[in-house]
Amino acid sequence: MSGKIRTAALAVAVSLTIVPVGATTAFAAAAKPNLRACYDGNCKISITRKVSFRIDPGFGITKLTLSFNAGGVHVKSSGPGVSGSAYFSGSGSVTVNGITVQALSLSSRKAVLRLTTS
Repeated sequence: MSGKIRTAALAVAVSLTIVPVGATTAFAAAAKPNLRACYDGNCKISITRKVSFRIDPGFGITKLTLSFNAGGVHVKSSGPGVSGSAYFSGSGSVTVNGITVQALSLSSRKAVLRLTTS
């Protein structure tokens, strides 16, 4: 093999990254928000799409749905016989049944939200 071809082959081999199959699965799982952590109304999550998760029934609701766009965040709450909806813009916040949802960061692709209880 000539020196130029060997150098080119070595450069190609060095630039390739081998990722084990399990690593891509682990990466995808790590990228998902931990919605179970929000059950008690206290968490910080990063979302890239609309999400729904269960909430402790002690709040008078059993489910929160969060969606967003670059302008703001839409919060829907529901439970047996009840439902509500609220929207806030920018880096604002809204409180629903004692759970405050605040935008820490907001763009058209991603929202970083903090939920706290009052």
